[in-house]
Amino acid sequence: MATSIDGKSLSKSFLDKIRQELSEFKSNNDNFQVGLAIVQVGDRPDSNIYIRNKLRTASDVGINAKHFKFDRSVHESILIDEINKLNSDPKIHGIIVQLPFDSEKSIDSDLIVNTVSPNKDVDGLHYANAGKIMHGQVNDAYVPCTPKGCLELIKSTGVQLKGKNAVVIGRSKLVGSPMANLLKLNDCTVTICHSV
Repeated sequence: MATSIDGKSLSKSFLDKIRQELSEFKSNNDNFQVGLAIVQVGDRPDSNIYIRNKLRTASDVGINAKHFKFDRSVHESILIDEINKLNSDPKIHGIIVQLPFDSEKSIDSDLIVNTVSPNKDVDGLHYANAGKIMHGQVNDAYVPCTPKGCLELIKSTGVQLKGKNAVVIGRSKLVGSPMANLLKLNDCTVTICHSV
């Protein structure tokens, strides 16, 4: 029998908790402001929607999010320089590189996401964070938000994951692969299905 999961309610509860924690942290730390940078290349309509939602959610919970949008003609070297500036900026605590790039020039997305400091890699795509997740060190890594959210949704149902067979459709670095690892770390037997 299928069970309906109220994701909106769970999301609201999570955002309320984050808002409260940030408010308390700010009041105890001279109004410290959490800074988030979102880096985009080009003007993909789907990316624009994702970024607009990220900016709105960040603002709603009290995070100062800034959008760094680069033209489709940006050179990889310029992008690396700009990310390194964000890595060094003490007012920026997290960086999201919006993928895929909408670029006229060849840009190595792996190089770019690994230019982001692992300590600011909000999407958990840096080799250091991905490796920690693979090795079960999730408490010491940034975990990509979609698989982390999916795991929380599953856990909210009260279903015991240990011993379950789980199927993950897709093997992307941002969702499928980390989701499979999170399920394995919760003692599931995982099958990954993907297209050729």
